[in-house]
Amino acid sequence: MTDQLARARLSKVLPRGMELSHFSVLNHLARTQDERTPAQLAKSFHVTRGAMTNTLSKLEVAGHIHIRPDWDDARRKFVSISPSGRAARDAALHAIAPVIGALARKIGIDKVRAILPVLRELRSELETDD
Repeated sequence: MTDQLARARLSKVLPRGMELSHFSVLNHLARTQDERTPAQLAKSFHVTRGAMTNTLSKLEVAGHIHIRPDWDDARRKFVSISPSGRAARDAALHAIAPVIGALARKIGIDKVRAILPVLRELRSELETDD
């Protein structure tokens, strides 16, 4: 429920036409500063390849990413963020920062700092395949 509520609140303030999944992929590409394959992105976000292909198609149409073939293996593609994508990601960060900041202040900065290591550990445990 917390995830759904947070997503709904952030989605409301994202720039027009941007979905949270778009922002997430752009943010990931901007932070890694390296090309990724669609399969790598799907694995990183724990979504199907089809879902990632849909998101990447929308980002490509918007001019936010570049998709190029792998010159060594024509079956594979590489995705990178475009200058337009960096600008869109920065605009989205600018839009969501006040929302996250207000929530952190309301809950209390110390509580937020205390919960982050727990959430990171929970994510790490959930990512392991047993």
